[in-house]
Amino acid sequence: MSNNTIYLGYYFKISPLQPASEILIAELGYAGFESFVETEEGVNAYIRKEDWHTNVLNDIHVLNSDEFTIQHTFEEIEQVNWNLEWEKNFNPILVDKTCSVRAPFHEKPDVKYDIIIEPKMSFGTGHHETTHMMIQHLLQAELKGKKVLDMGCGTGVLAILAEMRGAGAIDAIDIDNWCYLNTLENVERNNCNNIDAYQGDVSILSGRDYDVIIANINRNILLNDIQSYAKSFHSNGMLFLSGFYQEDLDMITKECAKYGLQYVSHISRNNWIAAYYELK
Repeated sequence: MSNNTIYLGYYFKISPLQPASEILIAELGYAGFESFVETEEGVNAYIRKEDWHTNVLNDIHVLNSDEFTIQHTFEEIEQVNWNLEWEKNFNPILVDKTCSVRAPFHEKPDVKYDIIIEPKMSFGTGHHETTHMMIQHLLQAELKGKKVLDMGCGTGVLAILAEMRGAGAIDAIDIDNWCYLNTLENVERNNCNNIDAYQGDVSILSGRDYDVIIANINRNILLNDIQSYAKSFHSNGMLFLSGFYQEDLDMITKECAKYGLQYVSHISRNNWIAAYYELK
């Protein structure tokens, strides 16, 4: 990036945040925006002034959705210090005084599991309630020697924790190329040896089987894919699902029950849910 590159910064405030933030980032990427930072209120997005045009937001369908409220402002900026943007918006998380997820520029904590994540600027941090709760589940689960799937892996943080906790072979899959590439980088950064990353959707699961499946995505995708998850287990297995709200738990549980997945427990955090099911 040259020092005289001029960017336009768009600052989106979103309610509710998910899955609108993920959809917005994807659509803006197709429209020519090249860099993103997720914030507590929404998404900051950046596009080179030379790539900008007056209709740049016309094809961003999520902006006109009745499901979300999205407002934005924008400004012209001559330089963007991406590392500074990360440092302002990527806060380390500490889970149960046992596991930390941090960037390389954060101080090393004294914990059993120290995961270092440097998100691509096109992906953002990916740290919110669902990540925290899924980490809580994995800290309690027996993973030693298990074959694990991290579906919708994002930065790869859950796959990395699974390896740290003794899992055997791990597949990390995401439909988004940014996430796939970022997972590869973070797997290497954390010196992991048992994780294979793939770009794709649930169709990749054909012919594969697992002991543990982790899926932190969103309600609609989960509802569509639960049947495929159930078919991808050995004779039994553990399924951890997140990315949906408290009011969606009954719907998710009923769909799981159709395929023999029994509800075990769930964690809630700010109306988000991470649920645990078993196939026996």
